[in-house]
Amino acid sequence: MHPALWVSKTGLDAQQTNISTISNNLANASTIGFKKSRAVFEDLFYQNINQPGGKSTQDTTSPSGLMLGAGSKVVATQKVFTQGNTQTTNNAMDMMIEGDGFFQVLLPDGNIGYTRNGQFTINDDGVLVTSGSGYPVQPDINVPRNAISITVGTDGEVSYRSREGKDNQRIDNLIIADFINPGGLEPIGQNLFLPTGASGDPQEGTPGLEGFGSIRQSMLETSNVNVTEELVNMIEAQRVYEMNSKVISTVDQMLSYVNQQL
Repeated sequence: MHPALWVSKTGLDAQQTNISTISNNLANASTIGFKKSRAVFEDLFYQNINQPGGKSTQDTTSPSGLMLGAGSKVVATQKVFTQGNTQTTNNAMDMMIEGDGFFQVLLPDGNIGYTRNGQFTINDDGVLVTSGSGYPVQPDINVPRNAISITVGTDGEVSYRSREGKDNQRIDNLIIADFINPGGLEPIGQNLFLPTGASGDPQEGTPGLEGFGSIRQSMLETSNVNVTEELVNMIEAQRVYEMNSKVISTVDQMLSYVNQQL
């Protein structure tokens, strides 16, 4: 079988994965705190027919060799943790991290999940939780029932004003976490990430200090997906897919010609 058929087949598979990655980015263009992914490609092993630098005569060497590639593959989908745009809201429970860091939430299995989505609310026990699944923010933020307004400082200090008093009273401090390699985090859906051996252990800190991002109340971080960029990437992937398909068609015509003439 002609090797170009198998080489083009790897190109088709790689571009299908690339299109899947792009489609997931576009599907989450409106997801708060979403971080886009990009496909990472590598070429496959080479068949060395003639080694570069091999002896061509007694006194000379080959400046280049004859090496036939076996195609390409997608080896990773890398998360890109650039800052998304700012969306201002009128909800005091909406928060965003301006800079590096992740909110921490307690998952049902007892593990800590990490998220950039600051769409929070208060449950029936007065605990600050995620809006979608109701996971408690860590450390626990318990809002008294007589609170009429909540204030969150840029350093994460949460305070409230009650019906009885005019001065704000402190509740607790939001603590955020960061990783030496955020790209190594494992996305599990629901805007949540879990640490892995590649991400390193979480480093907790006070917002606004020691390189951690600051908290902004009544603001949300939008998805960092650039729709125009993704559409351009999709067009490029489509054209590469078509060119690999054209190679398969061309090889088929060559083999058909040989079959008919011989």
